[in-house]
Order: sequence, then C-alpha cells, then structure tokens
Amino acid sequence: MWVTNGLRSGIVFTLVKTDPDAEPRHKGMTCFICEKEPGVGENTGEYAGFTVPPQLKKMGYKGVESTELVFDGYKCPAENILGGEDAGLNKGFAQMMDALEVGRVNVAARGVGLAQRAFELGIRYAQERKTFGKPIAEHQAIYFKLADMGTQIEAARMMTLKAARMKDAGERSDLEAGMAKLFASEAGRFCAEESLRIHGGYGYSKEYEIERLYRDAPLLLIGEGTSEIQKMVIGKKLLQRYKI
Repeated sequence: MWVTNGLRSGIVFTLVKTDPDAEPRHKGMTCFICEKEPGVGENTGEYAGFTVPPQLKKMGYKGVESTELVFDGYKCPAENILGGEDAGLNKGFAQMMDALEVGRVNVAARGVGLAQRAFELGIRYAQERKTFGKPIAEHQAIYFKLADMGTQIEAARMMTLKAARMKDAGERSDLEAGMAKLFASEAGRFCAEESLRIHGGYGYSKEYEIERLYRDAPLLLIGEGTSEIQKMVIGKKLLQRYKI
C-alpha cells in the first residue's frame, strides 16, 4: 500500500520474508527487483500475478501518484535479488533501512521547503492586509507567529543539511535523519497552519495557495515513518550512542 509512482514504474523493489524462522526476524528478509508493465491493470505473460489497481485518491499531494500493488502468484527469479543471490539473500532489511535514511532526509527537505513557502505567503499577506488602520504585520500576535515560523524553518534547515552531509560522506546517519525528518515535517505542518491563520478566512479558500499547502503538509508527518515512529527510532539510537 501507498507506493509512490507505483502506477507508472517499470520495476518495484519489494521486501519479502524469505526465512520466517530467522532470529532476529529482520535477518530473514530479502529485497527483490520486481518487473512489471507500467499502468493500471493485471500484468500478463512473464509478469503475471502482479496487479496494479487504480491510484488512490488523496487529500493532498495530488501531483504524485500513490497506489496499491497486489502480488498473487507472481514469480521472481533469484537473479533479481538486489545485490545478487550470494550477497543479497536475507540482507533486504539492511538495504531498505539504508534507503530509508535517504528517504527521511528527502522528506525533511520537503518539510523545509513547504514551511519556507508557507512563511513567504504568510509574511507577504501580513504586510498587505490591514485592520484598525495598519497592516496586521504590526500587531503583536502576528509578530509572534512570524517569529516562531522563521525560527523553526532555520532550525529545520540546519538539521536537514547536517543529515544530508553525513549521508553524502558515507557516515551512518539514521539518528540525524530521524531527527531532521521529525522536526522538519512538524515545522512544515506548523508553518502551514500558522500561515493559514494569518490569512484568516481567505486561507480556507482555494483561491489562495496556502490552502493547498495546508492539505499537503500532513503527508510529511506520515511518509517514511510517522512522527511517533521517528521518536521511537531516535530514542533507541540515543540510548545506543550514550550507553553507559
């Protein structure tokens, strides 16, 4: 479920439990490169047993497709194991976790971008909209909103850059990626909501861009692991790093 680009893709990396008796359990998982025909429908011929239902309808993020993929009788040769049969058998979990670090930095970057755009819209509108004879940007309540938004964006950007640089350098960055993803996605959600509040009733109208950002923001709290999962990962990694 919730496969990004699952409709148009020609290959799908699929994590499969290949040794149900393995201990610990994540040692018994293998990643296969599964081939299919792009588009909706049931694959036939060499790709038989792989069905792609119509894409899921979502609240936001409508520029990116999300789909369900159904495997029923699909056969994948051993040569399609990621890394080859000798190196890749039962190594799939580690491969996927490595990709997840990149994915979490990716989501963090999207959170920073969404937060930045929401802030730009909000601070511009606050200077254009007037109440009681002056722009609402001059009201203390709006000062506070802009200050919180700007501060969170700067912090989220620095955390994201740190995690990205560590990954580029080949360093283990699961803790930093989790922290960046948690903070930046929450910052995106926060800034979208604060900007919508600055816009008032107009923020709830599709006439204004902030309405779309407000619908797009929640996906970042869920994709590549929810905020609650990030906290579990972060807590576990902190205990490992600072073990006495």
